Amino acid sequence: MRSPSGLEISRTLAETCNPARLALLIYDMQVGIVRQIKDADLIIGKVDQLLKAARAANVRTFFTRHMSLPLPLMGAFQLRMAMAWQGVDDVADVKPAFLRDSPGFPIIAALAPQPSEAIFDKITMSAFEGTPLQIALRDCGATACAIAGIALEIGIEPTIRHATDLGLVPVLIADACGSGNAEARQRSLEALAFEGNTLITDVATFTSLIAHSAG
Repeated sequence: MRSPSGLEISRTLAETCNPARLALLIYDMQVGIVRQIKDADLIIGKVDQLLKAARAANVRTFFTRHMSLPLPLMGAFQLRMAMAWQGVDDVADVKPAFLRDSPGFPIIAALAPQPSEAIFDKITMSAFEGTPLQIALRDCGATACAIAGIALEIGIEPTIRHATDLGLVPVLIADACGSGNAEARQRSLEALAFEGNTLITDVATFTSLIAHSAG
């Protein structure tokens, strides 16, 4: 659809899933995060399907990794967050869980990025905060970002909300998003659907659309 000023406005999922203007973001599929999710094997399988389809359709693909800072470099909020996540009351008991090159830090081997794909490390929930992701997408001419990974209610929802503030159309591939809490996951899905700017779909629909567009 075009506006009176000639701008192209993608309103439907089919219009949005054009590989020329789309990027795929795989959020935090790391060894130490995946093992905390009950349905990990299911999510890994779904994300693997996405990656294969995205590669076949030449969709630009990016990965994120959550990174812990060494304890002396953790600021007040980083320490507060670590204490909450780890269930400890004393800063001295905090253990940085995702130090670079630690066993839990890498992307799982089953979803290993290819040389043509980028990995951005972050210490935030939004994948856009403190990373080059926005710059990379803008420079590639991407107007939409499809998102899958772990966890929907922790980091994917903030990333989606940040994407809308940056003028990117978010496409949430819901069945390829893991979660740590089923009720929190459902609240995130309902809130994003109510807000109205996120296109929510599933792996089968998304992969069919990008294959059709690429063909």
